[in-house]
Parts: sequence; C-alpha cells; structure tokens
Amino acid sequence: MNGFDIVMVIAIILFARLGIRLVTGYIKMKKEDDEDSEDDEQIKKTNS
Repeated sequence: MNGFDIVMVIAIILFARLGIRLVTGYIKMKKEDDEDSEDDEQIKKTNS
C-alpha cells in the first residue's frame, strides 16, 4: 500500500464512524420526540 491508500483507509474509517454517530443520534432524538408527543397527548386528555 502506498501513502494514498493509507490516507483513503483512514478517511473511510473516520467517515464511517461519523455516519454511525449521526444515525444513532438521529434515532435517539426521534425516539425522545415520540415519547414527548405521547406525554403531551396524555396531558391534553387529562386536562380536558
């Protein structure tokens, strides 16, 4: 492997790690939003 191949391998690893962090953060944020909306619906039902 020459220097370009090594740089490409490192770049691919870093981008893969970044993608995983973004996807897991998005899933966690979406899950929290769903829980919040369910809580809001329950509050509206109890206040009515």
